Amino acid sequence: MEQKALTRREFLVLTGSGLVAVGMLGPQAVLAQSTTIRQGYQTNIWGMPTYYLLRSGALEKRGLKFEEFAVPSGNLTMQQMVARQVDLGTYAGQSFVTGYDKGGLVAIAQIEQVGKTAQVMARKELKITKVAELKGLKIGNQVGSSTGNTFVDIIAPRAGLKKEDYQEVKMNVNEMVAAAAAKSIDAFVSVDPYCSIAEAEGIATTVVSLYDYDPMPVFMAATPEFIDKNPAAVVDYLKAWLHVGKDFKQKPAKTGEVIYTFFTSKGYKMSRETFGKAMANVEVDVGFPASVRPYLQQIAEGLLKEKKISAIPDWNKALRPQFMEKARS
Repeated sequence: MEQKALTRREFLVLTGSGLVAVGMLGPQAVLAQSTTIRQGYQTNIWGMPTYYLLRSGALEKRGLKFEEFAVPSGNLTMQQMVARQVDLGTYAGQSFVTGYDKGGLVAIAQIEQVGKTAQVMARKELKITKVAELKGLKIGNQVGSSTGNTFVDIIAPRAGLKKEDYQEVKMNVNEMVAAAAAKSIDAFVSVDPYCSIAEAEGIATTVVSLYDYDPMPVFMAATPEFIDKNPAAVVDYLKAWLHVGKDFKQKPAKTGEVIYTFFTSKGYKMSRETFGKAMANVEVDVGFPASVRPYLQQIAEGLLKEKKISAIPDWNKALRPQFMEKARS
């Protein structure tokens, strides 16, 4: 069909209504550019790749706007997503499987592996070197988190400890070092940078690393409504992540400075050496590896056994690698 050239008046009218953009870019591109992402992230080191993404400019370059929702732990982001208060967020396998069970959340990428950042620690003066020695002690734990579930369901039982053998003290991971310093708890299950700070300040020592039990891949999850309504924006979003992933591999000084500034701005006193040790435990590798499904199947079986979920997820619904495939193409 022959197209008639627009007059200047017609062009201005259409531009004001957004119709020119639809005609030139296509409806999906316009939707991507007009999408505002409600991005959740945790303020421990697991959430710092996402924090860097939001500060990198990579989203804006692709026409994506965002609002950020910061919380102490990923299981809290998961709960926000189940309540549909947040569109996207990262957390480890236990929280993701629980999020699918409670709210149909889906995974669109694996962002990093963080098992080396998570540790069971005890106050230094107690000189505890084995998990079994935690019997009868007060243990700080972020109940419902992936680290918390790993300790309660796997680490403690393997050491012969039942839940009644220790006193679980519910608290956020960012509160545990201060609690240990005040001697209101004897041990805790936490993540970096808090573990590295506790060690550097002589407050606590490592009893065991959670990496010995679980490499703890961290997934970017989304609400199903968000990806159904914004498929083009999801692909652009993952393209931004692939760009940021290269920064972590090729420009560690740049990514490290942004993250170090975040923690110091929150009042954490941490030397660059301590920070560097913590960041070295974060393995950012953005993608959707074939290992995701069998890994999550094992996690789901454990959660089902503990009656923390109602059924094994339908992986064809829970895992959406096609968005990453399009982002890479």
